[in-house]
Amino acid sequence: MVSVLQQYFNAISLLNQDTWDTIFPLFKPTTLKAEEYFAEQNAIAKEIAFLESGCVRAFFTNAEGKEYNKQFFVGPSLIGAYTSLLQDTPNRIPQQALTDCKIWVVNYQALEQNYAKFHDLERLARKIAEYYFLEKERKELEMALQDATQRYFNFRQQFPTLEQLIPQYHIASYLGISATQLSRIRRKLTDEA
Repeated sequence: MVSVLQQYFNAISLLNQDTWDTIFPLFKPTTLKAEEYFAEQNAIAKEIAFLESGCVRAFFTNAEGKEYNKQFFVGPSLIGAYTSLLQDTPNRIPQQALTDCKIWVVNYQALEQNYAKFHDLERLARKIAEYYFLEKERKELEMALQDATQRYFNFRQQFPTLEQLIPQYHIASYLGISATQLSRIRRKLTDEA
């Protein structure tokens, strides 16, 4: 039987059976409860995870203690503190479950050691990195060039079920606006409908 993890990876870049048989045992299924952290502030990350179900936020906190949601990850997706992993430095962008989550955790170094042996795995990693680079650029352009209403429309399109699952202040933070501004936008759209 093909696992949801294998389906996810194969949809990005096909892995041959030898590769899969080698890497699958490295992944360990577990859960995150809502509000638990996958990647903690100032910890040096050693693992990444496949998020099978649930929602995780990546965020940072300014000097005054105000949190800013940088990204939402909704299963199926990948989570991990990549800068910390790649540079072996303390993590500056925590990742916290907003809902109960099912994840498959893997030690990044153990996975990476197989890149030289399995070129299809290395290709998969490159395609994933390319995807996240494009997503980062899309979000930066959206924040710089679109008004709050358009960003809200884009959020609803990208995350169609998330609005019913998480508090509105998390969505407002992700959009770069206050919860009051988000409430006004939603009220205006409801009135226009």
